[in-house]
Amino acid sequence: MSEVTCTHLDQVAVERPDHVAGCEDCLAIGGRWVHLRVCRTCGHVGCCDSSPNRHATRHAHETEHPIVTSVEPGENWSYCYVDDAMFVLVSE
Repeated sequence: MSEVTCTHLDQVAVERPDHVAGCEDCLAIGGRWVHLRVCRTCGHVGCCDSSPNRHATRHAHETEHPIVTSVEPGENWSYCYVDDAMFVLVSE
């Protein structure tokens, strides 16, 4: 079995934030979220796929920004939608 790797690391342009208010899109519509993800290309904070609106995935598909990182306390993983790869960024 071959190891899946992310080929989009050159698109990581923003740092993982220390604090976020919530899912930007849910806050705008009065929605709710379960977990939060930050787009590493532009910094958009969206909700996970367990949330009713799945804003992080929607943002990735609409913008073609490939990588999100969890902003949940104690989690440091990232995910590339294009390569379907989960990983930890070494610089964090």
